[in-house]
Amino acid sequence: MFLTRILLKKVKSKTVMVQMESVVSGHTYNQIRERLADKLETIRFDPYIQKESVYREKKKVRSM
Repeated sequence: MFLTRILLKKVKSKTVMVQMESVVSGHTYNQIRERLADKLETIRFDPYIQKESVYREKKKVRSM
């Protein structure tokens, strides 16, 4: 085993980009959150129904 393998260990990022989906209409957008935080649930304006609705985290898109 080479010493360089130990020193060049890959570090995990602190943030992650997740896809948020509207409970009412299915409209989606991306948001950034911390990796160790709980799943997000927010209230935001939904352009499909022209009202505010609840958005829940659907899936992880990528690490930041």
